[in-house]
Amino acid sequence: MTQLKTAFTAFLLLLTITACNTGSENKGSGNKEAQKAPAAPAADEYLTGRSAYQKLFIASRGFAPDIKPYRLESRYTPGAPVQEGKAGVWTAQFASATRGGLKAYTWSGVNSQDAPERGITPGTEDTYNPSNTSTQVFDNAFLKVDSDKAFEVAQEHGGAKLMKEDPKQPVRFLLYFDNKAHQLAWHVIYGNSVDDAKLRVAVDATSGAYLRTEH
Repeated sequence: MTQLKTAFTAFLLLLTITACNTGSENKGSGNKEAQKAPAAPAADEYLTGRSAYQKLFIASRGFAPDIKPYRLESRYTPGAPVQEGKAGVWTAQFASATRGGLKAYTWSGVNSQDAPERGITPGTEDTYNPSNTSTQVFDNAFLKVDSDKAFEVAQEHGGAKLMKEDPKQPVRFLLYFDNKAHQLAWHVIYGNSVDDAKLRVAVDATSGAYLRTEH
């Protein structure tokens, strides 16, 4: 009877050890499978012009200490909340007088084949000529009005009608300094490009005032 009891106890112990080992193996296998599972892509991020510019300006400081901007523009991607003055891709172009060079920096926050890799990507360096009217730098202090406000003003001057006709109407934002008028302006562009725009509205980037309808 004692031998039978001992054998039965040993049998139960063996079952317990086997069950524990099997559970550990299954748990380990599950962890490996979880580790191999691809991570879900991050949600798309959209920024207004000033928010994107701050990121790009900080990145550009490594190019030259006297760096100054002369152009900021967005790239339209389908689904971008343009009604909020936001875009998923922004490019700022900078110039350095001491270095005699130009360089562009692009921020992307979207997962799209039509967009650059997410994050900030520096462009290649080019030659800077201070007398070139197309590369007139401006001081950051001029940029007081963001792209969302510029969009609101543009809506009041023809944009709302276009957006009503086509809620998915592409909208781009372009910022540069007009040296003759000594004025920094947002240009809200309704269309895929400047050349084929259905409407272009200029808004003062310092005061937020409507300037003109350009097309």
